[in-house]
Amino acid sequence: MNAPYDGDRGQGSGGPGPAGGPPPGPGDHGQQVPPQPAPDVYLQDAYDQDPYRGQDLSAQDPVAEALYDRAAHPPPPPGTYPQQPLYGRPPVSEHAPDPRVWAQPPAPEPEGPSRHLPYGDDARTTQFVGVDDLVTQAGEEYHEPDAFAHLYRDQQAGGYGGLQAEYQQGVQQGGYQQDGYQQGGYQQGGGYPQGHGHPQNQGQGSPQGSGYPQGGGYQGQGYPEGNGYQQPVDGGYAPADQPIVPAPAPEPAPAPASAPAPAAKSGGRASSLLKSSALMAAGTIVSRLTGFLRTLVMAAAIGVATLNDSYQVANTLPTMIYVLVGGGALNAVFIPQLVRAMKKDEDGGEGYANRLLTLVMVLLAGVTVICVVAAPMFVRLMSPTIASDPVRMDVTVTFARFCIPTMFFMGVHVVLGQILNARGRFGAMMWTPVLNNIVVIATFGAFIWAFGSFTDSGVAPANITPDGVRLLGLGTLLGLVVQSLAMLPYLREAGFKIRLRFDWRGHGLGKAARLAKWTFFFVLANQLGMVVVTQLATSAGTTASGQGHSGTGITAYNYALLLWQMPQAIITVSVMTAVLPRISRSANDDDPAAVRDDISYGLRTSAVAIVPCAFAFLALGVPMATLLYAGSGSGAQNIGYILMAFGLGLIPYSVQYVVLRGFYAYEDTRTPFYNTLIVAAVNAAASALCFFVLPARWAVVGMGASYGLAYAVGVGVAWRRLRTRLGGDLDGAQVARTYTRLFGASIPAALVGGAVGFAILRALGTGALPSLVALVAGGVALIAVFFVAARKMRIAELNSMVGMVRGRLGR
Repeated sequence: MNAPYDGDRGQGSGGPGPAGGPPPGPGDHGQQVPPQPAPDVYLQDAYDQDPYRGQDLSAQDPVAEALYDRAAHPPPPPGTYPQQPLYGRPPVSEHAPDPRVWAQPPAPEPEGPSRHLPYGDDARTTQFVGVDDLVTQAGEEYHEPDAFAHLYRDQQAGGYGGLQAEYQQGVQQGGYQQDGYQQGGYQQGGGYPQGHGHPQNQGQGSPQGSGYPQGGGYQGQGYPEGNGYQQPVDGGYAPADQPIVPAPAPEPAPAPASAPAPAAKSGGRASSLLKSSALMAAGTIVSRLTGFLRTLVMAAAIGVATLNDSYQVANTLPTMIYVLVGGGALNAVFIPQLVRAMKKDEDGGEGYANRLLTLVMVLLAGVTVICVVAAPMFVRLMSPTIASDPVRMDVTVTFARFCIPTMFFMGVHVVLGQILNARGRFGAMMWTPVLNNIVVIATFGAFIWAFGSFTDSGVAPANITPDGVRLLGLGTLLGLVVQSLAMLPYLREAGFKIRLRFDWRGHGLGKAARLAKWTFFFVLANQLGMVVVTQLATSAGTTASGQGHSGTGITAYNYALLLWQMPQAIITVSVMTAVLPRISRSANDDDPAAVRDDISYGLRTSAVAIVPCAFAFLALGVPMATLLYAGSGSGAQNIGYILMAFGLGLIPYSVQYVVLRGFYAYEDTRTPFYNTLIVAAVNAAASALCFFVLPARWAVVGMGASYGLAYAVGVGVAWRRLRTRLGGDLDGAQVARTYTRLFGASIPAALVGGAVGFAILRALGTGALPSLVALVAGGVALIAVFFVAARKMRIAELNSMVGMVRGRLGR
């Protein structure tokens, strides 16, 4: 054990004063010594002497770098120190230290290069800043006191054994965050080896703009033990005269409880959303294709006449009731609610989702029972013509009682799909309808196998057997059952467990019901507008048929509308289904800039396909219709004209869909309702104007153009309201730039493609084969011109989508 340190100022090696070295020589007695003030025993230089040098000649000087000029003050010979009493008063120094001597920068050590100061420069060029800043403990192993040393460990040599393993352990224990210094700064015990103790320094915050988290100090961050710095206390440093106490080595931090790490908000967002949209678009395309195949099989089994009409009325009835009761609310309102529940509830929103699922099941079960009992009344409301024929009425009511329960499984499927969407699983909701189509195709195939095709059996409401009606009805119901049950494996994979919860009060479901009220009015307004258009189109079609122009009524309108809406269902709905949960989270976080960015992304990304599709309908609508409806004769060409009139309206129709998602994210369903009232009113008024002004043959064509005009007016109103809601900024300049470039690329493409298509139709006729040739040739010309023009205009969204498609095809 070393002797206690007595703190005597004059006992350091070479220290001035009579007791600090040999006695004064004879020549020193005649010197005049000026009077000195009384010394303060508490103001002592703790490093000006070493009481142990005379006792142990082999001891190392703890002061590794000289604090004074050794040439001016040579050390005394060993053995000349008189023993001092322990804890005695230090003698008064005869001469005060000269700061011009001891404050000079120390010279480099003769053996090897001089060590660098921690967080400083070479000792030969750094000015002296205090005693403690030059103290290093030479007897200990030196470690580089660099907070960023873990970034360069692969370049270090010596003194870092086992460092990488400890760093990895620190990462696993939560010490360092791999994606930057987040989550409260450094965590104690993460990343530094044992020789680097980290004293607590809770009081130091990070400077503004430094990249470290604000609102708190560095958790467990300090300085290494061997760097000679003072120990941090209360956000500062110990005084210079306070002894340095080495900090204890940190204990390894316990592994944090497993919790889902929040997803990065911006990292890889565009790529992730494009992949999700591509997955859903693929599912929608396959579903549409199998749906067309189902239509063909149905036509082969029961024809396209009276029995098929009865089946279509019965199969459409549950869809209409479901949409009016709550289908629109489930699709638009409850995703934001589910996202908020996932964010705020302790169980990650699982309880809220189960309560919502239970409520929907109970509500739809009651509505289903009522509608099954009241099926005859609904059939009369749907088709007075069918109700006037008792045989057809009986068959249609039987079909309806099998089909109406499908609305229960529609609701269950939608709720389960929205739960998966809120958890980032988007594919299931788009792909499971394919199973429904397959079951229905198998059902009608079995009907053909049992009773023969329509051309052989001539089946009609008057001669279809009860077994045939039950087969078709049960097969239709089974398709929806399979579609709903197919969601269960995806839910299990997402970690969601279905439990019936009837504790509905006090959990936000009342708020969701109030929001759904406005969505109901939204759907009702749409239906009322369509009722007016249906009546006008039916009347115009009847008048045109009397004039020898068949195929210009409501049937042609609906067929053209079905084709026209396909790009919207495949592209825009897929994109926004992936984006809506992000918009809802941003709205919940009160981040209007993020909501604006996602709305802008949805508008620009969907426009890459929607704008050229709209111009393709305008240029090639006639060959499309004459190819698909070749068996309709001249009526197919009339459908093509209506499709051309619908064409450009696809652009505002898609924009309206995207913009309304912004209101739904803020749980604002009243604004979409009022906006829909405007659209329905403009559509009804413009359609009535076409009915009274245009000839009967072209009245329905004008109604198709009125549909797009109504949505253009609605977009103008909704855009201004959403821009005000988001603080006056909706990224209009960038959206307008993208749409302008797409218009610039689509107009010449449509002109070239339309010219090629109509030239072929004029030369070869309007049959199925000429229509196919015209459609393929015109389509290839349109796509080629569009892509060349788009690449010249450097449309970034198109380049991103093409790159993603190439990457997926390359794999």
